[in-house]
Order: sequence, then structure tokens, then C-alpha cells
Amino acid sequence: MASVSLSEAEKVYIVHGVQEDLRVDGRGCEDYRCVEVETDVVSNTSGSARVKLGHTDILVGVKAETGTPKLEKPNEGYLEFFVDCSANATPEFEGRGGDDLGTEIANTLYRIFNNKSSVDLKSLCISPREHCWILYVDVLLLECDGNLFDTICIAVKAALFNTRIPRVRVLEDEEGSKDIELSDDPYDCIRLSVENVPCIVTLCKIGYRHVVDATLQEEACSLASLLVSVTSTGVVTCMRKVGKGSLDPESIFEMMETGKRVGKVLHASLQSVLHKEESLGPKRQKVGFLG
Repeated sequence: MASVSLSEAEKVYIVHGVQEDLRVDGRGCEDYRCVEVETDVVSNTSGSARVKLGHTDILVGVKAETGTPKLEKPNEGYLEFFVDCSANATPEFEGRGGDDLGTEIANTLYRIFNNKSSVDLKSLCISPREHCWILYVDVLLLECDGNLFDTICIAVKAALFNTRIPRVRVLEDEEGSKDIELSDDPYDCIRLSVENVPCIVTLCKIGYRHVVDATLQEEACSLASLLVSVTSTGVVTCMRKVGKGSLDPESIFEMMETGKRVGKVLHASLQSVLHKEESLGPKRQKVGFLG
């Protein structure tokens, strides 16, 4: 994880500000920075999105390819995640540093997204035990300014919302063998429902209070954080503690309640932005990455 060096005086200044519910950039403890979301930014993908939270910049591309269902789930498709931590984001991502963080983020995304309660995996099945859609989700970390997990989760959800999967017909010959035929019409496609797809809210414990959307400087003052995966209805689907410090049960309960409250607002805002951008149609002006 990217980090920044702070003097003791700077740490005391940040910690005391958090106790007064006044952070260095003027936000309260439960406030996010301005989030920029843009979809359909990479032309050769089935769906894509770019999200910028503060100076944290994430690009996600989704590629849909046909494959064979897993043996334990013969009537479902599945998602594969790959996370590339660019060394341009921070020198700490060079070599094994970026690889280890990429693996950690990918494993977290697997736990959150690759289950039927988040994504309708049965809709990705073409022919049970024979053919299914595999969604390869590639995450590229372009710049790091804290709160990686939240930003990546928002970008993945936006990219899945933007994903178009070609409609498929299953053809069966006289011998009983099945073959598939993809539609050539770019508008003849199926869309994934992202209504139940959760978002991560990361809560950093600083002093005796906790904050959401921590900057790199605030993360340097925190010894423990709690990742809370929350749906649009406020249901917690997954939790994970990161950092070397410990959290007492009372703090965990308070952080969960904050995560549920903030997560519902985050979902509502994201859905509003995604639907508004889609309503603009293909003529909308691209202003972000690769615009």
C-alpha cells in the first residue's frame, strides 16, 4: 500500500482535527471527497469506467468471453479479476510491492463480487455444463491518494453497469451436439443488473474516532481500518480488518453502523450519476481518460 512520511507534529495536527470532526481538507468524518465517474472510456472492451476520488485514479475494463462453467457451478458464469498497480502511481509499486497489493485487492474483489447474491451469475450461463460467459475484469491503478478499495469498488460497479454482453443463440445439429451463435447487432445485447452489487466503505480508526475516505496522510495516522462491504439497502455482506493495530468490539459495531449509513448514500449517488450519464446517449462528450 502506498504511504507517506509525516512528522510527529503533522500527525498530532491531523489526529486533533479528527477528534473535532474537522479534517485537514475541511471535510467531516463521514464525508467523501468529490468523485468523478465516467463510463464507456475504452472502446475495445465490453464495458469500462474510470473513477477519480481526490487524486486516486482508477481505470476498469470488462471483457466478456465464452468459456466452460466451473464443475461445482455448472449453470453459472463467473468473473475473473486482475489488478495492475502501475509503478507510475507510486514508486512503492515497483516489483513485488505492486504484485502483492494487486493480489490482495483481487482476492478482496473475488469475495465481494463473485457470488450469486451480488451478481446474477446464472444469467451468464449459455448452456449448462458446456458454455457460459466469463467476465474478465481488469483494474488499472493510475494514481494513488488513499482509499484504494472504495475507489476500485465504485469503478468495478460502474464498469459492470456499462457492460454489454452479446445475445447468444444455441444451435443443435442432428447429432445432438450444441454450438453457439453470437448476434452481430451491437444493440442486441444483455445487461447485468448491478442493483445488488455492494460497494466497499473503508473506515480508518484515528484516535478514538473513525473517518471514511481517508487521504494518504490520514492513513499514515491510522493503525487499523475496517473494510465494510455494503449493498444499496444497507446490508453488510463482508468485512475485513487491515492494518497492524487492533479494534475493540464497540469500535467495530460503531464502524459497521457508519459504514451502512454512508454506504446507502454512496449507492444512491452512484446510481443517479450512472443513469444520468447513460441518458445522455452515445453523443455525450467524453471529457476524462482517453476522451
